[in-house]
Amino acid sequence: MSNNLKHHLATAVAFAFLIAWYYGLQQLGFLDYMTGLMNEEYQGAGLMLGIGFGMAPAFFIWSRFNRWVEKKLQIKGSYYEDSYYKNDQKK
Repeated sequence: MSNNLKHHLATAVAFAFLIAWYYGLQQLGFLDYMTGLMNEEYQGAGLMLGIGFGMAPAFFIWSRFNRWVEKKLQIKGSYYEDSYYKNDQKK
């Protein structure tokens, strides 16, 4: 199996993890809790904040997993943030 296909499969698994995390938040009642903290006219904003706060750890885990897979499969490439911080280190 080629590294490209392995990478695509790992990305699909990681995306399924993100979906499962979201449904976990929903099943635990976290999103309902966040909307309940807001006034009735701001419940949509509460939902968006809940999604943002709740999904932040999942996206961090997803990014670390993606980097780990790329390192294991020896996939070369550059990231926007790498070039940004490299320029910062030169100063």
